[in-house]
Amino acid sequence: MVYHTFQTVIIPALISFVVALAAVWFLRDYLRGAGIVVEDKNKEKPVNLPTSGGLAVAFGIVVGILTYVFGASFVFAPVVNVYELLAVALSIIMIALVGFLDDLNIKTRKVMTTDLLDTKVGLKKWQKPLLTIIGALPLMAINAGVSTVSVPFLGVVDLGVLYPLLVLPIAVIFVSNAFNLLGGYDGVQTGTGGVLAFGLLVYSLLFGTYIGALLSAMLFAGIMALLPFNRYRASVIPGDSFTYAVGAALISIMALGNCEAFGVVIFLPWFIEFFLHMRKKFHVTDVGKRRSDGTFEAPYGRKIYSLTHLVMNVKRANEKDIALYLSLMEVAFVVLAFGMKFAGFL
Repeated sequence: MVYHTFQTVIIPALISFVVALAAVWFLRDYLRGAGIVVEDKNKEKPVNLPTSGGLAVAFGIVVGILTYVFGASFVFAPVVNVYELLAVALSIIMIALVGFLDDLNIKTRKVMTTDLLDTKVGLKKWQKPLLTIIGALPLMAINAGVSTVSVPFLGVVDLGVLYPLLVLPIAVIFVSNAFNLLGGYDGVQTGTGGVLAFGLLVYSLLFGTYIGALLSAMLFAGIMALLPFNRYRASVIPGDSFTYAVGAALISIMALGNCEAFGVVIFLPWFIEFFLHMRKKFHVTDVGKRRSDGTFEAPYGRKIYSLTHLVMNVKRANEKDIALYLSLMEVAFVVLAFGMKFAGFL
């Protein structure tokens, strides 16, 4: 059991990290050469950066999953359902490709998108939820997870057939699109996503299932491979391929790893972001107006339509500050979730 708990988690995670790292190196120049770039307007001089670095993360996770499947076929007896792992791999790669389609829609001239002049247009608002349901299909096909879920303050609820046919697709659509809302600055998506993935990994090792630990480890490894390229003075933008892939991975971990309630709590910042954006009918930019000293002024004054606006209203924050404070906010929600678990609320 020790062998399965450590080596067969660590080795696929390391493979995921190395493959994702190599893929980012390749994609950075390839995407730039292909003209798949977006303008970073947050610097003193705007620069064009390659986008859709999330493809590397998705590819790394999928190769990590295949590493485990290879070992289960030739080296050791698997302790998890291989079909479930392959379904997760298919879900992640399919939804990452949907995100890539979103990243591909780049115009030669700037147009108005979500209250901001930009060259990146992406998919239409009605197309995003419709296409992201593709990521749920493999999980629905194998009836992933269990129909009984633990709901905070309500206890265990048996959803029956509604779980795979209704709850899973709605969850994939919501989580992948909500995770896509919070960003706009270097390191925000990879920083908050890394904290989220690490929280799931620790929870899975302590209270969850082996498959939850395995998938969380590979998700965390993939994000850490992209983070050095996306922190302040980024050379690669994660893009929608990243946010969609992370959303599908998160739902897979929650469904198969028996950590739905914990996952809901640590995802609360994105629930908040969703409702803040909804107040302005999703015509919102997270990006503020850059001052001469490198700090940012909230784009709508004292009106808060994003967590980034909240940070900008609390103090004069530069790009690094905004990424740091939002990551620390996610740390606080992870600590809250563990506190609720130990207090018996989850």
